[in-house]
Amino acid sequence: MRVMIQLRPSPDLVAAVADPSVTATAADVADGLPGVELDAAFAPVAVPRPVPPAGGDPLSLNQPLDFSLAAGDASVLVRGTISDDEPATRVALLPTLRPDVAGVFSDPVVESAPVRAGETPAGDWHDVERLLGVAGLHAEGLDGDGVALAVLDTGVDAGHAARRLGRAVTVDAARCWSPPGVTGRPAPAPGEAAAGHGTMCAFDALIAAPRAALVDIPLLLSTRPGGTATDGLLSDAVAAFAHLRAVLEAQPAETRALVVSNSWGSFSPEWDFPVGHPGNYSDNAAHPFNLMVAALDRMGADVVFAAGDCGRDRPGGRRGFPDRPIAGANSHPRALSVGGVDVNGALVGRSSRGPGRLTARKPDVCAYTCFAGSRAFGEGEPDGGTSAAAAVAAGLVAAVRTRWPAARLSPAQLRALLRRTAEDRSEVGFDYAFGYGTVDPAAVMAALERRSRSAA
Repeated sequence: MRVMIQLRPSPDLVAAVADPSVTATAADVADGLPGVELDAAFAPVAVPRPVPPAGGDPLSLNQPLDFSLAAGDASVLVRGTISDDEPATRVALLPTLRPDVAGVFSDPVVESAPVRAGETPAGDWHDVERLLGVAGLHAEGLDGDGVALAVLDTGVDAGHAARRLGRAVTVDAARCWSPPGVTGRPAPAPGEAAAGHGTMCAFDALIAAPRAALVDIPLLLSTRPGGTATDGLLSDAVAAFAHLRAVLEAQPAETRALVVSNSWGSFSPEWDFPVGHPGNYSDNAAHPFNLMVAALDRMGADVVFAAGDCGRDRPGGRRGFPDRPIAGANSHPRALSVGGVDVNGALVGRSSRGPGRLTARKPDVCAYTCFAGSRAFGEGEPDGGTSAAAAVAAGLVAAVRTRWPAARLSPAQLRALLRRTAEDRSEVGFDYAFGYGTVDPAAVMAALERRSRSAA
């Protein structure tokens, strides 16, 4: 079984792992872990400690939190494998054999929400442009200029996206990153991956924010024994979020703007510890990756996740979790979880419905999908699933960030604004199919204008 091991080594080692200018190896911090075969290719990752407010509950994650990477606070994460023979027992024994082991967590497979071949598109990306009011956004200067847009997926073919958009696409090569499992292919240069799922997501995000700078992170190209060409491990996402933390720290605080588009997830309980196990990912807010999401949000990043394509009307039946299929970070309280509607406003049947596993009220909103757009999968194939919907929503967020950086409008405030202004698709307000409704950019712009006037 693949696992992530959380350790509390000496403060000097923690400081070395947290310092991007220092190279630390798994053996430096975790050599001799009994019963664990360490992955030497995976560089240790520093995990910040949640810090409650004064007088807050030190054991609760359901409150405003800061996150500390100080050497006396942070922990270090490595990955490896343990025997499949009674893994829960072996995991329970590790802290008794090594006092510096603070936790052992699942490292499940992560994969893209699949796009169904042969699906008939409803409209095209120009319809999405119209529905998003892109002309109005751009007239107000909301086009993504100066915003970093990270696409964590299968890699981006920027040339393909540029040809389909009819304009240049910017790739910020200096801030792109690849997980270690990609480097042996060799890894494609930033923006030069083969067209596919990641290119679709990048294209769809650029519909609203064409001047955003793409940060290409081919998370799902990481290879693993027995894996496919489009899946990786959650530990790769932990490392990617650590990289994005450094990207944020390098941005001036007053203009900080980073949008993180995630059209992937862990969709099966078979890849996880059982619910209730301390190492579980799907329901556990204390899992290291879920902590990384909360920490990045606290720093000012907008984290967007697809709700997933495990809806009740999915052809062939539901897969993975039989109920509450929006799991792990896809249901995180500090991420925007996005379901899918077509350009006619109809819910896409395979869009996962809530309640979510970390937060009941998921998805947050819906955005557009199942339209002719990127042609990343060939002529006539639509940009589909909640993968496309999440990317469209991420592009809208990036457009807003052009003039409203995190210092003016926090990620939590922007999520609340998107929910409050969404076009309600039911008679009860929030529901588990549409969330709070379909994104309404015109209403968002009007609310921001009112906010700007009141602050003047």
